[in-house]
Amino acid sequence: MHPLISEAMKKAAVVWLTLGVHEPYPVWCLWTGESLLVVSGPGEQPAPGLAEAATAVVTARGDHGGSIVSWPATVERLRPDTDGWPAVAQLAAKRLNSDPADELVARWATECVVSRLTPTDDPLDLSR
Repeated sequence: MHPLISEAMKKAAVVWLTLGVHEPYPVWCLWTGESLLVVSGPGEQPAPGLAEAATAVVTARGDHGGSIVSWPATVERLRPDTDGWPAVAQLAAKRLNSDPADELVARWATECVVSRLTPTDDPLDLSR
């Protein structure tokens, strides 16, 4: 993985997602060291098109709003029976103003979508 992606994502609490025809939108997230986790659905943030997407572009922005890095990602829906599901507890622990983490994880398993976005390539050059 490109070091710029790794470094920028360590500090990111919010990223912007670009998916197909949808306008870019912000989501809160958790960087796990190799991928990004995002929850959406009832009682959580909206993420138009993410549940059906196969790919996305993730943009991390700096403290003053400028883009730090944008990178292409594969999108995978995590389910309780997948290898990646244990990391969802970390995402739940980061959720502000919420139920206890174990209750959140249980609700997300039945009512929401947890997506894992994994970098597929080097950062994009968006200056053109």
